Amino acid sequence: MTRRSPETQDSRSHGTNPQDAVPAFLSEDELALINALQLRPRASWTELGRVLDVDPVTVARRYDRLRGQGTAWVGFSPGPRLLEQICVAYVVIDCAPGTTARVAEVLGTHPHMVTIERTATGHDLLATVATRDLSALSRYTLDRLPHLPGITAVRSRVVTHMFTEGGHWRIAALAPAQRARLTPPPVAAAVAPRTAGATPVDRALITHLAQDGRISYQALARHLDVSLSTAKRRIEHLTRSGLLRFRCDFARPLGGWPVAVTFWAKVPPADLPHVGHSLIRLPETRNCAAVSGPENLVLQATLHSLADIVRLEGQLATAHPALDIADRVVTLRQDKLLGRLLDPHGRSVGVVPADLWAEPTL
Repeated sequence: MTRRSPETQDSRSHGTNPQDAVPAFLSEDELALINALQLRPRASWTELGRVLDVDPVTVARRYDRLRGQGTAWVGFSPGPRLLEQICVAYVVIDCAPGTTARVAEVLGTHPHMVTIERTATGHDLLATVATRDLSALSRYTLDRLPHLPGITAVRSRVVTHMFTEGGHWRIAALAPAQRARLTPPPVAAAVAPRTAGATPVDRALITHLAQDGRISYQALARHLDVSLSTAKRRIEHLTRSGLLRFRCDFARPLGGWPVAVTFWAKVPPADLPHVGHSLIRLPETRNCAAVSGPENLVLQATLHSLADIVRLEGQLATAHPALDIADRVVTLRQDKLLGRLLDPHGRSVGVVPADLWAEPTL
């Protein structure tokens, strides 16, 4: 596990706590680079510089600065084929008074805890958990989590269909013509057996990609002690088969998106596919999934302000009269995002690579 970035270590060594410092907001140039990396996470600096009208050295230096500060990074997301094979759940966790921060810190070390948010109402923590199958999810949520100190209740809502996940969310910092130049033509995913699992090489590869999604093939081959062609071939297999996707994330509060909200909604089962596929076209949508439980749809949105919650909810009510929002939960702080440990400003301060195939242990 990588706990802290080099820059964070340097700041601490000089007697200052980077979490207490007031960070600068991301500039327009930085947001443009982040948008470009959302579209092409592993594009060369030459390709990115050509679209951004900046020389490659400047682009590389700008990204290195962002990554060193923990304000932007490239990692990976599960692809659509992998989402069909694994088990994902939204897990609501209640904690004893005064223990929420400590519980979130402990849960952050768990490889099955993909995302952790501290919420404003209703419950203390909202987590996204991923395991290799339903049996492993039951062992983790029934046998392990309730016995951890500080946890008083655990309730799981299993994802029955993921309409979209956060790797598809985009900011609009580039002009349409620039986005078009970076948007590759769609490629049909190769057919992969549902039972296909990750090889030991794949699991080690994913661990390195979680820490640096732009790591070179040469560096991967060296770390994994395999040939260059093997490293490249495995990445191409994982991406083309729909098992793995690359994504660029950033400190959203510093980029102008400080508000995250989760809507729990009821939709008539016959309308669920139509409503779900409509919601993923909204620019605010980060995650949208059909789930088990009394509310059968969850929508997570990223917004500029708290007032946008009312606006978005009104928009949803007008566009989808059959959608009944039962609850809306505002995130007060995000402690973990797809394996990245975050500080109060949303900056990456460490990595706990997801290992969906590992057995949950007590």
